[in-house]
Amino acid sequence: MLNQRLQQVLGYTFVRSDLLTQALTHRSYGALNNERLEFLGDSVLNCTVARALYDAFPELPEGSLSRLRANLVRQETLADIAATLKLGESLRLGEGELKSGGFRRPSILADALESLFGAIFLDAGFEAAQRVVRGLFDPLVARIDPRASGKDPKTELQEILQSRRLPLPDYRLIGTQGEAHDQSFIVECVLAKPVLSTRGIGKSRRAAEQEAARQACTALQK
Repeated sequence: MLNQRLQQVLGYTFVRSDLLTQALTHRSYGALNNERLEFLGDSVLNCTVARALYDAFPELPEGSLSRLRANLVRQETLADIAATLKLGESLRLGEGELKSGGFRRPSILADALESLFGAIFLDAGFEAAQRVVRGLFDPLVARIDPRASGKDPKTELQEILQSRRLPLPDYRLIGTQGEAHDQSFIVECVLAKPVLSTRGIGKSRRAAEQEAARQACTALQK
């Protein structure tokens, strides 16, 4: 039933269910796992996102497009999308990974999402895989401001503080919320000078840190 739900939210139904099962199998579970599918899916993802950015921003040079793509296909973004899909609920993990909360680990979620793209590519070809990727990433592309630096908020905040010769921020995990299978992290970004504290919530600790940093950047730029 969980895999049926996942296929519904992806907007794609597998012809070969074994490919879906393999895409959801972490190496800790068995020898037939998703690592090779991840290799394929990474290429499908990069090509598809590159085309989406190429079409959306015809005025941008190659360097800017490359930076935007890097932001979109990084682990944090993939893990956030996977968390939104509740992908962790469908993963097959070894006992050790289950006990340590591997179903919500950003690296495992990001790899599994890429594996799904690879599995769809094998199941139905590039166009089918591209449609699924575009369905997930087009909303992110639409929110991009091409005039922005393209840097992630933590990097941008660090550069703002360094340019003003101010102390770097301190990120503190202050809590979590939600059930174990659908948990969100709450992180506080604390600046010593100027005295400032912002909070971010995300499906991973890193995502929460980025949100807190984004709010700090906004406050400093006002």
